[in-house]
Parts: sequence; structure tokens; C-alpha cells
Amino acid sequence: VGAGMFDITGEVAEIGFMGYAVPAQRGIGLLQRMRARAFIIVDPSPPNNRVVYVSMDNAMAFQMVRIEVIDRLQKLYQNLYTLKNVLLSGTHTHSTPGGTGGTVLVDITTFGFVKENWEACVAGVVGAIQRAHNNLQPGYIKINVGKLDNANINRSPASYLRDEDRSQYETNTDHEITVLRFESVDRTELGMINFFPVHGVSLNNTNMLVAGDNKGYASYLFEKYKNPDALPGTGKFVAAFGQSNEGDVSPNTAGPRCIDTGLPCDFNTSTCDGKNELCIAFGPGSTQYESTEIIGRMQFESARDLYNSAEIYLTSGVDYRHIYTDMQTQNVSSKFTTTGKNVTTCQAALGYSFAAGTTDGPGAFDFTQSTTSPNPFWRFVSAFIANPTPEQIACHEPKPILLDVGQVKPIEWVPYILPMQLYRIGNLYIISVPGEFTTMSGRRIKLTVKTALQNAGAWTNSSHIVIAGLSNSYSHYVTTYEEYQQQRYEGASTLYGPHTLAAYQQIFDQLTTALVMNKTLPDGPSPIDMRGKTFSFVLPPLWDGVPVGKDFGDIVHDVASQYRGGAVVNCTWYGGNPRHDLLTEKSYLYVDQYNASTSQWVTILTDADWETRFLWERQSFDYSLITVQWFIPKNQTVGMYRLRHIQTVFFVGTDDSTQYATRNEQKIFNDVVEIGIPENYPFVSHKELASLHWTRLFCPWAKYIFRADDDVLLDIFLLINYIQYYLYNNDEK
Repeated sequence: VGAGMFDITGEVAEIGFMGYAVPAQRGIGLLQRMRARAFIIVDPSPPNNRVVYVSMDNAMAFQMVRIEVIDRLQKLYQNLYTLKNVLLSGTHTHSTPGGTGGTVLVDITTFGFVKENWEACVAGVVGAIQRAHNNLQPGYIKINVGKLDNANINRSPASYLRDEDRSQYETNTDHEITVLRFESVDRTELGMINFFPVHGVSLNNTNMLVAGDNKGYASYLFEKYKNPDALPGTGKFVAAFGQSNEGDVSPNTAGPRCIDTGLPCDFNTSTCDGKNELCIAFGPGSTQYESTEIIGRMQFESARDLYNSAEIYLTSGVDYRHIYTDMQTQNVSSKFTTTGKNVTTCQAALGYSFAAGTTDGPGAFDFTQSTTSPNPFWRFVSAFIANPTPEQIACHEPKPILLDVGQVKPIEWVPYILPMQLYRIGNLYIISVPGEFTTMSGRRIKLTVKTALQNAGAWTNSSHIVIAGLSNSYSHYVTTYEEYQQQRYEGASTLYGPHTLAAYQQIFDQLTTALVMNKTLPDGPSPIDMRGKTFSFVLPPLWDGVPVGKDFGDIVHDVASQYRGGAVVNCTWYGGNPRHDLLTEKSYLYVDQYNASTSQWVTILTDADWETRFLWERQSFDYSLITVQWFIPKNQTVGMYRLRHIQTVFFVGTDDSTQYATRNEQKIFNDVVEIGIPENYPFVSHKELASLHWTRLFCPWAKYIFRADDDVLLDIFLLINYIQYYLYNNDEK
């Protein structure tokens, strides 16, 4: 077994977040760094099968990320790691930078593909797997299963009440929590995986700070608990709080209410006086950040207790099955359908209630949940994207089609060739699904796998099944047939029609049977590879400047000389746009404590700690204000502390002396970047006069002009950014 983690944070400023689909929710800083947490399990017996599980602090795991990850892994390890034995699962935080999906529907609210975020994610996942691979050692896995109450609620209870088998269960959300404990043969503790279903929406759509939400906070607490002397991300122990069947599961346990009256929302439509925007669910805390802490701490404490009391070892043996399936063309046997008839799935489409959003994040237009009748105006508007055929309309009933995304060509709006994956690790079975299964959908898919195991004689009293949700690709929601009839948000977002779950059940019945019988299955059709086919309207970051008479690092708002525990320290500098350097595996800020006995400063906190916040603000045209906040714990040790901010500043200028100084600065402080310009740039004569005149006339804010052979390219850079800035701030032009 082996475990490892790596930074996947991405750009923390100016880029839209993935999750709520609110274009105005764009990053202004960092609350917590994002990590990929990887675990490798290898069967010591021939043929030495191995599987990889990666939990990503991300909204979901996209197919375009996974394909690139596998390509890079195979360059390192040949065929040791493939699409079949690598599982990527998103925690479903809604507070991470977007633009990494590659398909239209998930990238459109971030104004397209953001290569920097995609690269951070890909490189981070590969880095985490490399560390887990390098950490492989003989060991054991213990399993423990418990119950966690009051940490989630069902946000679509009207849909759940339609489920015919609900009387078999005590609650309308799953409270089961599963913990895997990884340790070496010498009992060194290596890591922990937790499975528990709850949405990553404790932070609402007004939050502009990059964060891992409640599961990210739970991982932070567990790793701090096991790595007490290490800064976040640097300890050897890895704690992943993985996602499961959270489709209709909310952490906002105080429930929804009308924000204008305080009264309950309409039960079926989640509206207040007919308006969905007024019906909002709230968490258990007084603020969204406190709610995140409460739900995250509940998961941490439950997982900690189960981890510490785990006694049962997983049995030996590792195996897996993986296929690709075209979900738009599935013929489903009556054995798996609720109606008892042979049925087919549909071409992908989204319903009206998709646009209504949920009580965790309402939509922006006059849509309501539980809508089953089309609106003439929106039908007219949606026809410009694709006009659904009578057959498509009939296939999706009672869903009124708003976005007929399956028929839009040639750009892929949503994936339809999806990865289906099943792991066996001893007596544990992990169902990997590329979407958000509701509570009852998850229960039924687990029952399907259990039944197949029983029929094959492979089920024992110690067997256990978990779901790894939002894995390997993203195809939105999967409801039961009954829940689909209600057409709340989850049903409207079930892409392939009312029998989508039945199709999944049929597929996983085949996967389970093949795994138990040691049979191979055809790989299936190849998914569309969106690499190189994406769109983007995301502008690059501008260069960095400061007001006349100021310099980078000059303090705008200084700290006080003394603070009490419970206070907040604020310090603001002139700095640069953090998009110029992600500082992967590093930090934008440091809180240092002075050790009088050694006369040394010791770092105690970074930007990955929950007590700190890194804030960025654009001022004027190219000025950046950087604020570092430290929320001092009430029990903080009395002493002397300092705040530091580390950042790359983007400037141009490469004469010989500057190059030498720049390289040395970069080595010592890692806070500047060198831009190389050819010495023999041949295209303009009298460059000194032409460049100086043009720059002073049209770009008076230009601060760095060094030598003639640099100036022409400097001018081009400034001109391009000036045009972009002008267009960005003058929409009417």
C-alpha cells in the first residue's frame, strides 16, 4: 500500500468557480489549498493487480483530466497504470477555480477552458500518484463502518417520497460512514479514506475564496491530527474524505426558508411567493464559514473515532473491471426497470428545473423546481441551441426539455460515452460512477451489485460496498424513476431520461458478474478526447504595476503592535496578480513565530491553514493590493509574530545586469520571474527613439524599460494588454 498527496490549487483570482454556475462568483483569494490525495493498493499475489484511488479537492473529476493523467503516468510507468485501474473522484467542493472540464456546459460559466487550472489539476494528480507509488510498502488495510447523524439532510424530500422502497430505510439520506485505515507491516500509519455522502456547498455562491468546503476542512483537521508537527501538505499521513451518493444530500441542516419572511418554502417547488430566488437553505452555523467548520468537524470526529477503533482487516485480493458505455443508446432489460418493461435511454437533455437551481444555490431566472410543463418563451429560446424532435420529447417525459444538449454538434456540450468502473479490494467493493447519484439511486445500485455477488456465491457477511461519486467523468445527476417524475433539480439534470438508473444497474450487474467470474469485457467505444478542441474567452492576467513613488512590497495598511487572542490581523501590500504564479506546493503567505532561544523565525501557518486568508484586489489599472489575514485563536501562545507575503511579479527587462540580478533574486526569494528577449531582434531600426516615444505616449504606466532590444517586445506586450483591458471595461465597444 502507498499514499501521497500534491497541490492542485490553480488560479485563485479572477477565474470563475466551478459548481454553482454563477459567473459573478470569481476568485479573489485563497482560504485553503486544494490537494489530490492518492492511494495505491497492490495484490502481493500474482498477477499482482493494483488499483489507484485519488480523491481530488475539486468539484468533480473530468474525463479530459483523467485521459491526460493516464498519458503522463504511462510515460513514467508504461502500462502499470491505465484507465482501467485508476479512479479519480471529486469531493464536489463548489469553491474551486473552474475551466477544467473541456465540455461546453461545465466550462461556459467560467468563459471557457482555463489551461492553467487544468494543468495544475493534471500535474497535481500525477504528482500525488507518484508519491504514493514511491511510498509503496507491505501493509494492511483495516475497515470500520459507523453512523453519522445530523450532518446532512435531503434537499428534495418531495422527490424521495415518491420512492416505492423508502419504507425499507429509516432516513431519507444515507448516514453510513465508512473508513479505511492504511498502515505498514511495522504498524506505521500511512493514511485514511472516508466515504460519506454530503454536498460540498457549506460555502454558498457568495464565497469568493478558493476552499475545499466541508470535506476539505475535514481532511485538514485529520492530517493536522496525524501530522502535528508538519505544515499542511507536507506531512506523511494522507487523509481523504471521499464523496459518495450525495446527489440530493445537503450540508445545510437548518433547512430552507424564505429569506424575506422567514417562513418555510413551498414543499414541492422550493419557492417563496412563486420565486425560487427567495428560498435558500442554511447550515448549522451563524456564517457560511462556521457552517463549513461544523459539518467538516463532524465528519472528522466520526472518521477519527472509527479509524482509532478499526479492528477488521480487508481480506487479500485486488481486481477491477472497467468499460466505456454510450449512455444515449442503452437498451435496458425489464429485469432492471421500475416499469417492468424493456426500455431505452435518451439523447442527453436538461429540463426546466435544471435552471431553477437548488435550495443550496437558486437559479437566476423565473424557473421553479417540479416544472413538468414547457414555457413558450423558453421553448423558443432553447430552440436556438437545438430543437428537440418529437421522439426526444417523448423519450424524456415528463421532463420539459430546456437544453437539448445531446443533439448539439459538433462541440460536445456534455459527455455521453462514460467510464464505468468497479474495484474489489479484498471483501470491499467500490462502485465508481461518473455523476451524482441521489440517496435512493445509490442504495439501488449497491443492491444491484450485492445481488450479483450473491448470485455468484461471492457475498459474505464481511462484504461491504461503497460508492465513489463524481468519478472519472461528469454526467450530472442520476435519480430513480420515481424521483424523475417529480422533476425537481436532480430529475431535470438526469441527462439520459427516466431510465438512466436502470441502465446503470444493468451495466454494473454485468461488471460485477464479469469480475467474480474472472471474465473480460469489451472496452467499449472510445470517449471523445476534448484536448485541443476546447474554447476559451478567458483573458490572460495583466502585467503588474504600482503607483508612482511606490514599489512592490510597500505596505498600504500595517499591523498593530499588539493583539489579543480572537482578534484578526490584517496587513495589505502592493503586490502582483497571483495568476502569474500558482506557487504550487508553496504558499502566498506565512505566519512566523520568533523563537527567542534560537533567535530564529519559525513558520507556524501558511495559506493552506484555516486560520489564514489570502486576499487579492485589483486597484486602478494594473495595481494589485494583497491582504493577508490571520484569525488568531483565542488560546494562541503569547509571543512575537510576523506576516510574510511571497509572490511573483511580472515585468519585462533583460539586459545583462538585470538578468544576473533577477536570477539571484529568484533563487533566494522565489518572488520574481525572468522574461527572456532575443538580443538580435531585427525588425525595427532606431528602437530606442521609437520605443520610448510610443510607450510614453500610449502606455504611460509602463514602469520597466531597460535596453533597446527589449523595448519592442515590451511595447507589443503592453499594446495587447491595453486592448484587452479596454475591451474588457468597455462592453459597448
